[in-house]
Amino acid sequence: MQAIKSKSVNIIGAGLSGLAASCLLAQAGFDVKVFEKNSKPGGRANFFEEDGFKFDMGPSWYWLPDVFENFFKQFNKTVSDYYDLRKLDTSYRVYWQKEDFTDIPAGMDKFLELAEDIEPGSGLRLKDFFAEAEKKYDIAVNDICREPGLSPFEFLKLKYLKAFLTCDSLSSVRSHIGKFVKDERLRQILEFPMLFLGTAANHTIALYSFMNHADTALSTWFPMGGIHEIPRGIQSLAESLGVKFYFNTEITAYDSSQGLIKTEDEQDFVSDILLVNADYEYFEQNILAKQDRVYDQNYWKSRTLCPSVLVFYLGVNKKLESLQHHNIFFDYPYDINAHEIYNEPQWPSKPFIYISAASKTDPSLAPENSENLFISIPIAAGLEDTEEIRNKHRTKILNRIEDIIGEEFIDNIVFERSYCIKDFQADYHSYQGNAFGLANTLMQTHFLRPRVKSRKIENIYYCGHMTVPGPGMPTAILSGEIAAKQIIKDNATELK
Repeated sequence: MQAIKSKSVNIIGAGLSGLAASCLLAQAGFDVKVFEKNSKPGGRANFFEEDGFKFDMGPSWYWLPDVFENFFKQFNKTVSDYYDLRKLDTSYRVYWQKEDFTDIPAGMDKFLELAEDIEPGSGLRLKDFFAEAEKKYDIAVNDICREPGLSPFEFLKLKYLKAFLTCDSLSSVRSHIGKFVKDERLRQILEFPMLFLGTAANHTIALYSFMNHADTALSTWFPMGGIHEIPRGIQSLAESLGVKFYFNTEITAYDSSQGLIKTEDEQDFVSDILLVNADYEYFEQNILAKQDRVYDQNYWKSRTLCPSVLVFYLGVNKKLESLQHHNIFFDYPYDINAHEIYNEPQWPSKPFIYISAASKTDPSLAPENSENLFISIPIAAGLEDTEEIRNKHRTKILNRIEDIIGEEFIDNIVFERSYCIKDFQADYHSYQGNAFGLANTLMQTHFLRPRVKSRKIENIYYCGHMTVPGPGMPTAILSGEIAAKQIIKDNATELK
């Protein structure tokens, strides 16, 4: 039997990681307080409403449904206790050229039929590809992604070693996919899930092809009411466990000698343990004293960041028949955009375009006979961000979309808002305005990411997209679980 030695935890940030951690810590007997600078929970999974339109501001894809279900199961709850989850019949639509598109169906069998139509013979070969992807998914999501990343020796487990020896794990995803398919369009479809890791397929190790299992076998889902229903649900669970929330509360200082955080309105809160779900770089460089920092500015400058994004939230007073819920544009190869993000950072000349029209699945998100469009392009973090630059790219992007889908909508825009680097910095103290954290490159995987536990201050822990396992909503949940369980482990003693 175990008892908790330390009883109080202050959590900075109510993103998905902080929310998940708060639930597990409260369940374990800690007195938990969560401090959030913004007015709502969820971090980047934020939302706003205007003129009858409701917009999720950040994440829009619901993948890895088992991660969410397993989280709630720890409290004898299910996802359905908190939100209504729907499976999309068409996972997403890929536009290639003007009015030339491919709809990606939900489910493995239908996808293999599609692959066979595109490249005869590929359906049979891809059965082996997806069988391997499923093995990788099991080892990555159910095991490796739950390790705290405190030591490389965490990998020296027989199960992990067998997986690495029997699967193609360290070559690039692009070369791995090339062993199974030759058709360029099919290759781009299979490479697409790697974008969720914050990098391109030719820079991502083949271990991450487990994302293809997530995409195809596990399908794409949507919580009715919007993505923000997820943090709302977890907040509700946390409050039922006794967690106290302080919104519109910015943390401005931390005294490590007293375990004391100071808020913008000069209130002081003391706790035995501090869990940081705020931006890792910002907290270390701006809140911690210099002698308490583990990583200096040179370290952060050497990191490969996930992209930022330029987003347009558009309310359109007509239905767009040419769009599905999720839509991606491969009218230009993604490699062009990737080069201008990672190799020669600049505003993209031919950006990858993504459109979410969530009102296709949930009509309550827009007025009758209208659509709520979320249009985004990935860009390099740290670029100059002005209204003039945004407007210049707005014109190019919207004209390109109208041309490709063969349907006009620009004159039907009745609400519009943009979001980019300066907004990420203002709302989330995001390092260089990145949108997703650190990219999952080989040298930024697992124990090579910023640590969950401070090396200098015993009672400071971190969770979120800068540390393990990495960017994404499911991984944010896992990150919160990792940090909470490490805190519980470090602060428990055996009772006889």
